[in-house]
Amino acid sequence: MPSEPLAITLRRAASAPDAAAAADVWLASFAAALPTVVSPRSADEVHGYFRDVVVPLRETWVADAGADDGIIGVMVLHDDELSQLYLAPDWRGRGIGDRFVALAKERSPRGLSLWTFQVNKPAHRFYERHGFVAFEYTDGSGNEEQEPDVQYVWRP
Repeated sequence: MPSEPLAITLRRAASAPDAAAAADVWLASFAAALPTVVSPRSADEVHGYFRDVVVPLRETWVADAGADDGIIGVMVLHDDELSQLYLAPDWRGRGIGDRFVALAKERSPRGLSLWTFQVNKPAHRFYERHGFVAFEYTDGSGNEEQEPDVQYVWRP
């Protein structure tokens, strides 16, 4: 279990090292939270996507626990969509996701949308606790994983 830092810093990621660490968080979180969902991308492809698309072209924030633990969370905003929110598995349940959602609402005060897989019930509970409402359910034919998903929306 990681040591409890004095403060977790939320900051915008802007460099290749941040992209690699953010991709590592994404990979670990995806594997832990969604063991039945098969990712269509290899780890190298995920790293390339974060390096070439996510960090340079999206509003990317990271949760940084400092020198000992480094980047432990990532949130990506694209227009009014919360397109990514992943935490290192050992760091869940410590309020970091809550801080990311508060930041997302601050950055998109007119509303947000997001997609999550239907099998990810903990994510449903998390977003519903933050005022998001299920808006649309799909059979998954529109996502790379071909996994049934649900769109959530938040309106102030």
